[in-house]
Amino acid sequence: MDPVIIVGAGPVGLTLALALARQEVPSVVLDEGPGKDEPRPARTVVLREDTAALVTRLSGTPLEDLGARWTGWRSMRRRQLLREVVFDDAGEPAPLHLAQHVLTNALRVAIADEPLVKVATDSRLDAVEQERSGVTARTRGPKGTWWRGSYLVGCDGPRSTVRKLLDIRFPGRTAVERHAVAALRTELPWPGQALLHRTPPWRTSGPSAGEVTARPLPDGVWRLDWLLPPGKDLVTPELLVTRIRETLAGWTGGATPPYDLLDTGVHTVHHRLARRWRVDRVFVAGDAAHLLGALGTHGLDEGLRDVDNLAWKLAPAWHHGPHEALLDSYQTERRAVVAARLRAADQALPVLRGGGGLRGFVPGASRGRDALLTEGHLGQGPLGAPGAYADSPLAPRHLEHEIPVDTPPGTPVTDVRVTAEDGTFVQLRSRLGRGALLVVLIAPGTGVWDRKHWVSAGIMPRLAAAVTALPHPAELLVAEAYPGAPAHTVLLVRPDGQLVTALNGVRPADLYAAAEATLGGKDREQSEQAQQSEQAQQRTETEAQTGSPAR
Repeated sequence: MDPVIIVGAGPVGLTLALALARQEVPSVVLDEGPGKDEPRPARTVVLREDTAALVTRLSGTPLEDLGARWTGWRSMRRRQLLREVVFDDAGEPAPLHLAQHVLTNALRVAIADEPLVKVATDSRLDAVEQERSGVTARTRGPKGTWWRGSYLVGCDGPRSTVRKLLDIRFPGRTAVERHAVAALRTELPWPGQALLHRTPPWRTSGPSAGEVTARPLPDGVWRLDWLLPPGKDLVTPELLVTRIRETLAGWTGGATPPYDLLDTGVHTVHHRLARRWRVDRVFVAGDAAHLLGALGTHGLDEGLRDVDNLAWKLAPAWHHGPHEALLDSYQTERRAVVAARLRAADQALPVLRGGGGLRGFVPGASRGRDALLTEGHLGQGPLGAPGAYADSPLAPRHLEHEIPVDTPPGTPVTDVRVTAEDGTFVQLRSRLGRGALLVVLIAPGTGVWDRKHWVSAGIMPRLAAAVTALPHPAELLVAEAYPGAPAHTVLLVRPDGQLVTALNGVRPADLYAAAEATLGGKDREQSEQAQQSEQAQQRTETEAQTGSPAR
């Protein structure tokens, strides 16, 4: 079987290669560059708990050692502190902030030791041809050649060659927001805390930005972003230095403190969504499929979630032959989630940037704005939280013994401690990404006994037999407790960590039906209904953008 061809060697493409390798799927990464990234301290990424854990698990490198976990979050307006959030181990998980080139280099180091991944440098995609049995890609450059693959995934960024070669439309909005950016080493009054400051009282340099954020990086480095007014006004070095000096002086309440300017830039945010994410054996992911980032949201999170969703679906197709409904579900699930976030941001933008629109409708307008912006920056609410796959075509229907727990079906499971099949205690999240389904029995008291004492007692033999009979490899785990789950609840979890269902006890028929549905099932009607729903959604989006019915 030919390897999967991955076009693009950014964080999304490299993570996908590692995710496939963990499931014994070989890949070739076409890198149009020389195989290393230029250090750019001002080009950074913010990862949420789930995406940081994904990269750490796949790369084997604790990202906490490479980036900075925020110790807290502060939101200010003029001179007033509106909100302060303190992150700790027992409470809300802290975002992780690190330079993008540092993240990419960590992924490259992991790939260098991975025999199932080949990276072809100086290889720019020029053509893609598909047939029933596979994909052929042609590259140009010093190492130009033809590559043969089973599937091809375009992770080649906003100007995706893959998307253009397949003539996939990429509608949306251009220059939704624009920010002047600086990375500098200095001391601020809030060490380790990220800050959003709206309407700072010292604004004197040029057009009023009205909003500045500061986010800590390792070694005393900070990234500062100033929201620029609409338009294409040139951000000169003189203007940027003036803004740095007045901002630092305003925050420290005196003269500008010493600082070392490391890097600068202008970051322009676009909002776009590809019409199609799959064309036969070719897929798009990351910035090739979607662009978002206004109001503090971060696009790389969603790109990494694309990878997590797609990798475990490509693996059975590569190993065992076509799983069309399973592969189709990648577009259905991921496109719907990203579209919902884009809609939420586009609806909030006029309220937050329109100059007073919120005040006429919402009491406490300033705090309303603060709540929306905080959600975007901290990965909460409709602007920032991971989306749900509740309406997925893979969701099982009509399970007689399904019960509710605190995790709704189609959302990420809570990372509880479990007992693995070898008797060791591990975190549930550490068992993800291996291609296997996870079956978790909630059995209070098992944590204080060796596994050998309870593995053959009670309901365990019956559950083990049911797991062995499933239509896909599955790992049986046992947890002392799970939020909202009574004793003897059985959870079925997808390889990407989404809850499929919770059953009240050992129910082999329901467990089998749920596993079969998770793999695409045999119900063509569900797949057709999902496609019809998606087509209707695309027509709605077109009408919203054009103001007239789609033809």
